[in-house]
Amino acid sequence: MTALGSLFDQDATFVNRFGHYVQGIEEIVALHAPIHETIYRDSTLQNELIDIAHITDGVAVIHFWSRLAAGPAHPAGPHVVDTLILAVLVRQNETWRIRALENVTLTNPRTGEAILRDGRTA
Repeated sequence: MTALGSLFDQDATFVNRFGHYVQGIEEIVALHAPIHETIYRDSTLQNELIDIAHITDGVAVIHFWSRLAAGPAHPAGPHVVDTLILAVLVRQNETWRIRALENVTLTNPRTGEAILRDGRTA
């Protein structure tokens, strides 16, 4: 969780894939710590950058795909979830930090069923 917190600006905001909004490093870490100690303790993430848009000197917007592979510790058992992430980054003393991040789960708008990037059902 220390490594996760170090990615964020002190005043960062975070919206998880369920729409839960928090602000500040402490709240971001507090949101993640319990699930990473339990249901996601044996999960992995694979990220793939889509694009980077430099807005001004020291500010960029990025989009990336994130695939969560949940392990046996998850109540639903091993499964895969794809999300699309938008993040605003700011440069502070030559280090880029996340100022805002929003994570959206891919779902079928008609059924609410989770889908993967290639259109397969999760």
